[in-house]
Amino acid sequence: MGIASRVLLAALIAVFALPATAAQLVRIGAAHFPPYTIRPETGADTGLLPQLVEALNRSQSDYQFVLVPTSIPRRFNDFKQGRVDMAIFENPDWGWKDVPHTAVDMGLEDAEIFVAQRQPDRQQDYFSDLRGKRLALFSGYHYAFAEFNADPKFLTGQYNATLTYSHDSNLLMVLRGRADIALVTRSYLIDYVLRNPDVDPQLLISERIDQIYHHYALIRPQAPISGEAFNRLLQKLRDDGQMLAIFQPYQIQLVPAHDH
Repeated sequence: MGIASRVLLAALIAVFALPATAAQLVRIGAAHFPPYTIRPETGADTGLLPQLVEALNRSQSDYQFVLVPTSIPRRFNDFKQGRVDMAIFENPDWGWKDVPHTAVDMGLEDAEIFVAQRQPDRQQDYFSDLRGKRLALFSGYHYAFAEFNADPKFLTGQYNATLTYSHDSNLLMVLRGRADIALVTRSYLIDYVLRNPDVDPQLLISERIDQIYHHYALIRPQAPISGEAFNRLLQKLRDDGQMLAIFQPYQIQLVPAHDH
């Protein structure tokens, strides 16, 4: 074969190989939501979302998933304006009703629970009535007890709530007597107690659950990946045990997907 023919053949091979090897970039919004995403704006790659993204990228080559830092309040506009293609560990009920999206059930469940300071006379019935109690809440979260109304004025006015951007701060408020009850994600509380084992005996943890987090991935209509394609990638991670390895340590349950 002549030199010119070999050069032409190599060029053709390179051209035809390109579509197969060029992964499509999929940008996932990363808002501070521990232990799922922890301070993404600092460039830290800790949390469950970075672990999931790493597993997704390792398991296939059609898509390259990257994290784009956002925030709880800003994530809606970032999604609508196309700065991100996907929001993960979300629920369509959390303010997404008027935002066009495709919801993919991730088959993951977590819970929001109540935590108080342990005292000799305190039992589970302490959590049954929130009236007159000082609540420590995470700003921007949608709570079931408040009918998913995240408006700060409503929460401070109706529920005597202090709003922060830190579960750690809310738990410390409870431990120091500055708040009566904090609401925290169960997976976060497990992580917190692992990091602060001396705190465990000081906390009264509710059997009452404010809400079950059934997690969805929300995909923008113009995203480079479809809901069906992303669902297949998640199923692959479920089948090979990677989803279990990532989420089981935090007592995040793998459950059958259901229609929303």
